[in-house]
Amino acid sequence: MIRFLILLGFALMFLSIHFQGQLNKYINMRYAYLSISAIVILLFLCIIELIRMDRLEKAAKKKAEATELQRAEGHICKENHEHIHSHVHDHESSVHLHDDFGHTHESSSKWKRAIGYLILAFPIFTGIFLPVSTLDSSFVKAKGFSFPSMELSLSEQNPGVHQFLKPDSSVFFGKQGYNEFKSKELEQFINLSTISLDDESYMKGMEVIYNYPGKFMGRTISFDGFAYKGEQVDGDHYFIFRFGFIHCAADSGVFGMLVHFPKETNLNDDDWVHVTGKLTSELYQPFKQVIPVLNVTEFKKIAAPKDPYVYRLY
Repeated sequence: MIRFLILLGFALMFLSIHFQGQLNKYINMRYAYLSISAIVILLFLCIIELIRMDRLEKAAKKKAEATELQRAEGHICKENHEHIHSHVHDHESSVHLHDDFGHTHESSSKWKRAIGYLILAFPIFTGIFLPVSTLDSSFVKAKGFSFPSMELSLSEQNPGVHQFLKPDSSVFFGKQGYNEFKSKELEQFINLSTISLDDESYMKGMEVIYNYPGKFMGRTISFDGFAYKGEQVDGDHYFIFRFGFIHCAADSGVFGMLVHFPKETNLNDDDWVHVTGKLTSELYQPFKQVIPVLNVTEFKKIAAPKDPYVYRLY
């Protein structure tokens, strides 16, 4: 029964993730079929476990009925009865000795099984009942803020480090394959005089702009995000970010752009804004390199979206 409950619990946990729309945080939607397959397999194993338990119960019931029938019909002779009695006595003696000398082993096995079931039950409980915490600027502060050189791809650096500012999907391609991929995605934006980055195009558009900043200078760009001032930004500059997932949580990061606001603009960390402006560039001393900067022409505060995260769609 416990095995059945564990299998059912994992199936319900995956179903809960699907229905809550949280799947993107764990697996890229290209591979969503893997999660669906896991649900189907787990439910199938639940059915098999139910069938197994039912068969065991029926077998035990038939055995008990057969024993009662044999006794009722008197098929067990006195000699066999004495033999069985002697065998049972020997068995009871053996069990008694086992209880004397092996009780600790049996108790230890029960504890190991109990601990194993608790370990399996823990992710089910947390996955279904504990709320999902939304990432905010405190994550950026805790991790520290850095921006690798735009001349180096993620695959040439440390792919295990969370990404900042520039989405970099090069780790999933070879060098030649990524160059072809970049050129193909550039075609989707290069002829747009105004680039409006919504939830679906945010990650793709940011990667294209950072890969080809010179081609987009002077273009009008708009997007939503939360403000982050930090300790490195002075004056009327704020970073405007979105937390995003390129493939899964392992290569997630905080992506966006340094934005130059009108004088005396006052934003708090985690304030959500919609910004529109012209793309320029500046030498950003903490990074010791020139980076794209959005020179704001219009902005407004907005409410945080229902799903604050963005995902890399291919």
